[in-house]
Amino acid sequence: MTQQIKTAGQTGRDHTVRTVRNILVHLFLAILAAIWLFPLVWLILISFRNQTGSAVQGFIPASFTLGNYEQLLFDTNVLNFPRAFANTLFIALCSMTVSTFFVLSVAFSTSRLRFKVRRPLMNLGMILGLFPGFMAMIAVYYILRALGLTEGSMIRLALILVYSGSSGLGFYIAKGFFDTIPKTLDEAAILDGASRLQVFRHVTIPLSKPIIVYTVMTAFMGPWLDFVFARVIIRADSRYDTVALILWRMLEQEYINRWFNSFMAGAVLVSIPIATVFLVMQRYYRENMGGAVKG
Repeated sequence: MTQQIKTAGQTGRDHTVRTVRNILVHLFLAILAAIWLFPLVWLILISFRNQTGSAVQGFIPASFTLGNYEQLLFDTNVLNFPRAFANTLFIALCSMTVSTFFVLSVAFSTSRLRFKVRRPLMNLGMILGLFPGFMAMIAVYYILRALGLTEGSMIRLALILVYSGSSGLGFYIAKGFFDTIPKTLDEAAILDGASRLQVFRHVTIPLSKPIIVYTVMTAFMGPWLDFVFARVIIRADSRYDTVALILWRMLEQEYINRWFNSFMAGAVLVSIPIATVFLVMQRYYRENMGGAVKG
């Protein structure tokens, strides 16, 4: 009887300790979430601020208006945000398509095929991936200029080539995922008469939705958020500005007082495509290989 009472008391203390620990953990996570959300909430509030100028006093504006979004979308005489948005969306979608194809193709080749220079190529890709892309920025610009891709409408093509040209070097994560797919599926398909391309299209790709989603999102976000390469290649030709460049111009001395609130509105609008892509495709992250191979 005494032993049962001691056991019950110990169980009660353990439960109390777990409860207190869970409360502290959730409180800590709530504080981190508030810290993370604070700048986002502030940015959204300022995007509706009615007061002009870049000097902001207080967290909540005194009055609100939609005029900042109207200025951003319809006042296109000086800073044409809609055109920059369309330019960036076109470049990002094209780069995303090409980059995704490159990454998945290289990852499948290094995961499933065996050839003499496979290991050296993988090591070379890993070493080159350690260096940031902007180290070659000047050389890339002069190559593009020599090809006549830095003037006029060819600027869009130049940016697409820059963003997707070396994307295949980022194959390691996709290769790691492909390595988890049982090779018995490939062998069974080949025995049924499928080619390597058919195995890739009809066996590997349907089972690789999570890594495809990851590749698509990273390939889209790179061009969408890039400033350095866009600034070097586009230079002063405002007809081909991207959203990063147009937002940067809003903070220049001659524009900041009038366009600061619209800059905040632009930052909100820029986040919408990324959030949309994530919300549409996040469900594929939950898909796994369960049930793919039976007995």
